[in-house]
Amino acid sequence: MYRAVTRNIQITVEAYYLAEESTPEDEQFFWAYTVSIENLSSDTIQLRSRHWHIIDANGNTQEVNGAGVVGEEPVIEPGGSFQYTSGCPLNTPSGIMTGNYRMQTEKGESFAVKIPAFSLDLPDMVKTVH
Repeated sequence: MYRAVTRNIQITVEAYYLAEESTPEDEQFFWAYTVSIENLSSDTIQLRSRHWHIIDANGNTQEVNGAGVVGEEPVIEPGGSFQYTSGCPLNTPSGIMTGNYRMQTEKGESFAVKIPAFSLDLPDMVKTVH
């Protein structure tokens, strides 16, 4: 699991390789990831948009921007949470995702919340450090 906290908003991410959706012989690899957003602040917030950086093993970067997540712009009360699952295809057997959510308070204040960088790796992949 990967975790980041910005302004008392905690983002936790867990990624899973989906072998049944992937076709490695065609260089198609697919992951699902589950994001939990916990509001540890005293303000009610609404997730307005997302911005993702997706980097494959060759260094190719894709940026994804859009309103809300999975078709929703959830309102999260103090002490509340929201969880969703989405997916990411890559042409390489590994990659990294990171980004941020744009949140808005009830008073109209907008701020960014960091999504922790998380790796997309095949379960049996050997990792090396250079």
